[in-house]
Amino acid sequence: MKEIQLEFKIKIYQSLEELPLSSQNLILKAREAAQRAYAPYSGYRVGAAVLLGNGEVVTGNNQENAAYPSGLCAERTAMFYASSRFPGETMCSIAVSTISNSALSGKFAKPCGSCRQVIAEYEDLSGIPIVIILDGSSAITVVNGIDTLLPFRFKKEDMGK
Repeated sequence: MKEIQLEFKIKIYQSLEELPLSSQNLILKAREAAQRAYAPYSGYRVGAAVLLGNGEVVTGNNQENAAYPSGLCAERTAMFYASSRFPGETMCSIAVSTISNSALSGKFAKPCGSCRQVIAEYEDLSGIPIVIILDGSSAITVVNGIDTLLPFRFKKEDMGK
């Protein structure tokens, strides 16, 4: 038998002001995007903001649909839009913020498994770890790279190509 221990580091900030200015701005953009989310069924609005290597910031929000699960999460909305608008551009970081009943919700936002896998794919395409900033009412959590959130992810080489 072989045993492997996984270790990772996360940074937890107690306030927005503790973060670098670029991260603060990205979170504010994610919060703005969350305000515009289409969430008539859950009332849980999520916004995401992606910082690209060219300095552009692209936002997205969750889009619900009565024909569940036809909607789309904020993270994938933002990343797919960034890729279609700026093909081949490096994605450097993504901030995710959630709002429930007009207030920041939870300890911090948590991307679903599908969003984590999409972040992984764009991280592989970018060739650098994507900084993931998870906004919350009591803390802001920052991780450097998707492997912290999805250690056993699918990779292109796993697909036999």
